[in-house]
Amino acid sequence: MSKSPKSTYRKGREAEEMAVAWLESKGWTILDRNYSFMRAEVDVVAYDQKCIVFVEVRSLADTKFGYPEETIGREKEKQIYKAAEAWMYERKMEGSPARFDVVSIVQKENEAPSIQHFENAFQ
Repeated sequence: MSKSPKSTYRKGREAEEMAVAWLESKGWTILDRNYSFMRAEVDVVAYDQKCIVFVEVRSLADTKFGYPEETIGREKEKQIYKAAEAWMYERKMEGSPARFDVVSIVQKENEAPSIQHFENAFQ
């Protein structure tokens, strides 16, 4: 009997878990996860000892058709900005230093994941 493929949702959650563990290993503090505001969402909100970092996590099983970080379009960036703005407003942190990063994970079957971190991925 063959294994059933993992759901997209479960794969996404696993990638977020990997990203969070990786960021924490760098000494970052995770402030929030999967924050939503009016259908806009940001995967991870963290503090890197300098500023608030809004992190989009992207993953793929291979790179045949491109890399995970290349899957973020302009519309998704706008949604992340909207969620980040709401997050900052709710916590009365408007004007605090912030940036937008991407953690890209390639998880090929039977291989260790390849994790890349892109700081200031978009502005």
